[in-house]
Amino acid sequence: MRWLKRKKRRKFFVIGLDCASPVLVFDKWRKDLPHLDRLVSAGSYGNLQSSIPAITVPAWSSMLTSKDPGTLGCYGFRNRADYSYDHMSIVMNDKIREKRVWSILGKAGYESVILGVPQTYPVRPVRGHLVSGFLTPNQTSDFAYPFAFKREVLNQVPEYAFDVKDFRTEDKDRLIRQILQMTDSHFALIDYAVKNKTWDFFMFVEIGVDRMHHAFWHFMDSSHFRYEPNSPYESVIYDYYRKLDRKIGEWTSALNEDTLLMVVSDHGAQRMDGGICINEWLWRQGYLSFKKDPAPGNPVPFEKMEVDWENTRAWGSGGYYGRLFLNISGREPQGVIPADQYESVRDTLSDELTAMTDPNGKNLGTRVFKPEDVYHQVNRIAPDLIIYFGNLLWRSVGSLGYDGWHTHENDTGPDSCNHAEDGLFVLTDFKNPQNGKLIDGAQLMDVTPTILDRMGLPVPEDLQGKVIE
Repeated sequence: MRWLKRKKRRKFFVIGLDCASPVLVFDKWRKDLPHLDRLVSAGSYGNLQSSIPAITVPAWSSMLTSKDPGTLGCYGFRNRADYSYDHMSIVMNDKIREKRVWSILGKAGYESVILGVPQTYPVRPVRGHLVSGFLTPNQTSDFAYPFAFKREVLNQVPEYAFDVKDFRTEDKDRLIRQILQMTDSHFALIDYAVKNKTWDFFMFVEIGVDRMHHAFWHFMDSSHFRYEPNSPYESVIYDYYRKLDRKIGEWTSALNEDTLLMVVSDHGAQRMDGGICINEWLWRQGYLSFKKDPAPGNPVPFEKMEVDWENTRAWGSGGYYGRLFLNISGREPQGVIPADQYESVRDTLSDELTAMTDPNGKNLGTRVFKPEDVYHQVNRIAPDLIIYFGNLLWRSVGSLGYDGWHTHENDTGPDSCNHAEDGLFVLTDFKNPQNGKLIDGAQLMDVTPTILDRMGLPVPEDLQGKVIE
C-alpha cells in the first residue's frame, strides 16, 4: 500500500455526469460554461478513457472499484447467466462483489453521501446515506440507506425520479419536460443532503446528460446524417449543459475551500452513423441458422426467431457495442464448434468483422476485443468477442429481417447518439491550484486511487488504477 504523510482530513465532492463529452465541455462550449471553466482553470483535467465496453454498466462500477469489467464479471446491462441460449440477467448491485470507494472510506471512519450512482440497487449498508441509481424500479422500492432515509427523501422531494420513461421516443417535448423535472428533483435532493447530512465524501451521478444526448444529438451535430438545420431542438443539449453549469456554480461556491472537487463522466458521446445488424450479418455469412429464414423487410427481434442451434456456430446481441457468442461443443447445450477450433474460429470472425465496410464500401474501422486480452481476469460468462462497430460510430442491432446488414433504423426506438470511448475528468483543489494542467492518459479506474490518495488514505495494492498526480 501507498501511505501518505497527509494527516488533515479533507472533504471530497464528486460530480458525476453520465455520458458527458470532453469535446463539448473542454472544446466547444467551455467559455459558455463559466463554472466548469473555473474548475478546469484552477485544477487539472483531461480525457478519461472508459472501460471496455464503454457503457454506463459496468463503467461506473469499474471506476468506483478500480477493477475492470472482467474482474467484476460484468460486461453490460444484460449478461449471460449460464451457457444456455436464452438465460440473460441484468447485473444489479448484488452481483458486484468488489468494494467501492465509499466502502473503503467507511472502514477508515469517513462518512459518505451517495446519490444516484448506477448499480447501487438493491441498496447495501454504507457508512452514511445512499439513494440508489437509475436501475431502481420506482419509489415503492427500498431505494435508500438507512432505510428510514427513504421517507425523508420523499418528504423533501416527493417528485423524486430515478430516470425518465421511454427516452427513445419521437415525443421530444414530453421528453424534455421529463428530463428537466427529473434533474430538478435530483438537484433538490443534493441541495438538501449537502446541507443536512454529515459527510466527508459526497458523490452523485446525473443520468439526464445521457438521456439528452441519445434523444437530441442529431439536432445539434451538423455532421449527423439526420441533422435538421434550424430545428427548435438545436440548442436543447447546450441549454441543458448550461443548466448543469449554473447548479455546479451554486454547489462549488457553497463548499468550503478546503473541499476537493472532481467532475467525472463514465464515457463520452458522438454521433451515430447507423447500425450493423449483427445477426443478419452472421446469418448471411453462414454462421447462424434458423428453422425458418427471416423475411426481408419485416424486422423481428432475434429472441423471437427459432434458431437451428445444431447448425449455428455464432450469434450476437444488440446494443451500443456488439457482443458475439460462439456455440462450442461441450459448453453450450447444442454446441457445434469443437473446443480445439475455438481460437481459430474467433480469429476468423475477428478478421471478418474488422474488414467490414460501410454502405459505400469504405472500411468501417471496427475494433474487436477478446476478453482475456483486455481484462486482468475474466469472471462469470463473458462474450467471446466484444465489438466496437466503426469504433462506436455504429451500434449493434440484434434484430433480423433487413434488406442488408446496414441500417439507419434502431430496433429499440429513436436514438441518434452512440458512446465515445473517452469521458472526462476535472480535479480541482483550490488550496493547491494546478492552473488548468492538461493530463493525458487517465483511465476511469484511476478515479478511486486518486480519491483515496487525496483524502490521505492508503491505496490498496489490488486496485488496477493509478493515482492521477
